[in-house]
Amino acid sequence: MTLTKIIVNRPLLAALTALAVMFGGASRAADNVGFVYVSPIGDAGWTYQHDLGRLQLEKETGVTTSYVENVAEGADAERVIREMAKRGDKVIFATSFGYMNYMLKVSKSFPETAFVHATGYKLGENMGLVNARFYEGRYLTGIIAGEMTKSNVLGYVAAFPIPEVLQGINAFIKGARSVNPNAELRVIWVNSWYDPGKERQAAITLISQGADIVTHHTDSTAVVQTAEDEGVYAFGYHSDMSKYGPRAHLTAATHHWGDYYVKTVKQVQAGTWGPISVWGGYPRGMVKLAPMNDAIPQELQDRIRGMEKQLTERTLHPFAGPVIDQSGSTIVPAGKNMSDEQLNKMNYYLQGVVSTIPN
Repeated sequence: MTLTKIIVNRPLLAALTALAVMFGGASRAADNVGFVYVSPIGDAGWTYQHDLGRLQLEKETGVTTSYVENVAEGADAERVIREMAKRGDKVIFATSFGYMNYMLKVSKSFPETAFVHATGYKLGENMGLVNARFYEGRYLTGIIAGEMTKSNVLGYVAAFPIPEVLQGINAFIKGARSVNPNAELRVIWVNSWYDPGKERQAAITLISQGADIVTHHTDSTAVVQTAEDEGVYAFGYHSDMSKYGPRAHLTAATHHWGDYYVKTVKQVQAGTWGPISVWGGYPRGMVKLAPMNDAIPQELQDRIRGMEKQLTERTLHPFAGPVIDQSGSTIVPAGKNMSDEQLNKMNYYLQGVVSTIPN
């Protein structure tokens, strides 16, 4: 576990803060901002995208930041978050689902600190939430997969069966079947956010079952690399992973956190921040597609770009009805869109997924 910290002039900072209070200022100086990462930063993936946001935050606001990477979702997370709060970090971002309860517990002991948890669902008096609508990008990659598959078998390597992961799986198959009703999706769960060995083996298994396009909701580049080695197509996730599979990588649903981090820290500095839940997608610039591979027909690329515009304008909803689950039950009727409440409680597969959800 690595801790990187930039030292600030604490006496000077304390003096400036005291002056702000003396003259009636309501702001709290965000002198240091802490980040907790679930996997190594590397050069692609979930943590890498958050770290790009951290670097943007430093550049645009001048605050100092620190991070701890590869923090397990357990007691270790509570210890790291508590240490950041004890040393005086004014804002702490914890960037994995399993950190939620630990951050909420620590937040109650440090009421003057702003805590923000990524991808969870519990708010606190001084703990906000942030998430991205990953499923929007997934829907578009599903359309590409449905158009380009030859075997009609698609493969998906997934971490844990929580709503955000199931949203991506279901958006992917819904997009695929919107253009190819014969497409089916096979899912293998690896029970880890970051385990390149397990991710690679899962991808090999899916390919052996006939999948000619694979993707993943895990943090490493193993699935894209495996697709490159095995001669099938793949979609990256979190980051543009094309350098790990120049031929295989069709595009990727990428996530962008920097603008949100900058806005949040500026609000803390101004004393206007409050513990709200933010769920951003295309309109906020939090979800985008990576550049598309020339293997994708130009007509299809143009169509996808048009749909990106529709997502930005909120005239396209990936879960527009009819939405039918794996058993054939109608979840959302024609003419309606799935609500955010329904999305956040998703615990089922849609039609077209031929695997089962683990207990």
